[in-house]
Amino acid sequence: METYTASDGQVLHVKVLGQGPPVVFLHAWAASHQDWLQVANTLAEGYQCFCWDARGHGGHETTVEDGPGVIRMADDLNDLIHHFRLNDPLLLGHSMGALTLWEYIRRHGCDGIGKLCLVDQSPRLLTDESWHHGIYGDFSQHRNETFVSLMKSDFVEAVLRLMAEGNNLRAREGYQNNSRGFKRLGEYILTLDPVPLIQIWKSLCLADYRDVLPGISVPTLLIHGDESHFYSTALADYVRDNIPGAQLHLYEGSDHSPHLWQRERFIEDVRRFAALGLF
Repeated sequence: METYTASDGQVLHVKVLGQGPPVVFLHAWAASHQDWLQVANTLAEGYQCFCWDARGHGGHETTVEDGPGVIRMADDLNDLIHHFRLNDPLLLGHSMGALTLWEYIRRHGCDGIGKLCLVDQSPRLLTDESWHHGIYGDFSQHRNETFVSLMKSDFVEAVLRLMAEGNNLRAREGYQNNSRGFKRLGEYILTLDPVPLIQIWKSLCLADYRDVLPGISVPTLLIHGDESHFYSTALADYVRDNIPGAQLHLYEGSDHSPHLWQRERFIEDVRRFAALGLF
């Protein structure tokens, strides 16, 4: 892992692979750079791939008083781009990574971005009477407060329920049957420090990027799973319709992580988008 120093003095680390035009991979909440390694290892044949561990993730110590949040992570991304002197990178974000990119655009604009790839994310997580495209299509402020309370008392159980209580039948059955996959997931979550992750989650739920979408002025690829744990295909259509010229690929039978379920297709889509922007 290589390191760079953010503008507030925090030392952050990133895995750098390959040579060529730059691609920056941003992972989901409670994940790490390892989620992207198999994709990046393949793309590194023709691109220089940067797989970061976001602040509060990947073993980073939280040493700055303000702590982690989506605004700080967006500035961390800006610091990474400047530290490595990246020219017109393809910025690729999954879930929290997409939210980080929207916050980056709000704070720093689209100048200097080559292209965007956004994977299975809503511009607003919480739902209300006028917004039904957030988590589950039904994740109110009250429901989020209940979730945050559970995270404080039993972080592992809270995150497992977050995966299980959504729209994906396999996940619901896996949780109910205490499947091998859910056991492994629980063992992984047990290794995480919940304090920064809870703080980051709160910041994500305060954010609303619907106003950012129409101002995106670079080529954008959207990839969504049609069996996402959290989001409907109507959300995917909404994001496509509100980002000028955006291309949407729905991955049939894939959940919130289509890049893991259909890795070969995802790699080919990103490779074509990075090279030509044609489909």
